[in-house]
Amino acid sequence: MKLSYFSYTNKGGRPNNEDSLRCQELDGRGVFVLADGLGGHQSGETASAIAVEAILAGASAAPSLDGGTLLSQLAQANRQVMEGQKEPGCEDMKTTAVVLGIETSPEDGALSDGSASSGEGRAAWAHVGDSRLYYFAGGELAAVTRDHSVTYMKYLGGEISYMDVYHDDDRASLLRVLGRPGCRPETGEAAVRPGDAFLLCSDGFWEFVYNEEMQADLLKSETPAAWVQSMLLRHIRRTPPGNDNLSVIAVFVEE
Repeated sequence: MKLSYFSYTNKGGRPNNEDSLRCQELDGRGVFVLADGLGGHQSGETASAIAVEAILAGASAAPSLDGGTLLSQLAQANRQVMEGQKEPGCEDMKTTAVVLGIETSPEDGALSDGSASSGEGRAAWAHVGDSRLYYFAGGELAAVTRDHSVTYMKYLGGEISYMDVYHDDDRASLLRVLGRPGCRPETGEAAVRPGDAFLLCSDGFWEFVYNEEMQADLLKSETPAAWVQSMLLRHIRRTPPGNDNLSVIAVFVEE
């Protein structure tokens, strides 16, 4: 198996882009990281850059890419962001983060629960905040991360519908981010096969492209770039003036 990917970021209608992303694929291992900075006065840009560099470096050097490894890298990134808060003008900087690690030929041929078999790779992901990961298996949405926001808690509590999450006034109120003690990221793992796909994106992207549309555009796309371009056509028709930064990474698992 092999990986192909495409990334895109845009400052949208904001004066600067506080999103950061990094992608690396080498010898059957891929690491993909995206962060959405918070704090204003460009300190959010600093926080997201610190986070993606720390996570990429740690994950790339790790002996394996499982959920525990990625949680450790997010914890390390959290420490570095908090250390950066000591700099003048950066006291309030924080960032979301989402990371995906894929091994197309894991040495042991299995996930930690033993669910992978010959001909399969493995994927693990972790996130904190409201930057999301979507996992599509066989063209179907198999998993999506849960936002760490007041709005998503309202949805889980039955106060609002899932579609209300895209428009609720509290969606920018985040409960977990890097830059706070005890950031408590979450993780997931799955066996992967050719035809599977992943999407990492900031809220400036997913708020304007719905799950069913992501799936529909995936099914008609032969490359990660084509998939992202189709979704951006939907995005541009919906974004208001002054819209947020938007960033996305699309990853295909191929033969």
